[in-house]
Amino acid sequence: MVIDLPEKRYYGIGEVAKAFEVNTSLIRFWEKEFDALKPKKNAKGNRKFTPDDIKNLQLIYHLVKERGFTLDGAKTHLKENRRKTLENFEIIAKLERIKVELTKIKEQL
Repeated sequence: MVIDLPEKRYYGIGEVAKAFEVNTSLIRFWEKEFDALKPKKNAKGNRKFTPDDIKNLQLIYHLVKERGFTLDGAKTHLKENRRKTLENFEIIAKLERIKVELTKIKEQL
């Protein structure tokens, strides 16, 4: 899944949920379930996600929604194979971006 977010230091939960096409409640639920997600909170308690949080969310989304892992399975997979999974996910994300660009070029021809 290609996430289209502008480059910023912090993203609100609404922006993040819209980019992932999920409800904000799912983002909050994943925050409770996965230790890797620790968004900062301002004085009002609003969550502010960093680009690192977005990468972790992409990885969690990939495991749970695209590959069909259960939450416990995704947690275990992240703990045991975090580095390898992250490397593989980054490669897949780059290939998906290349595919999108190539499709655009093909349409222009």
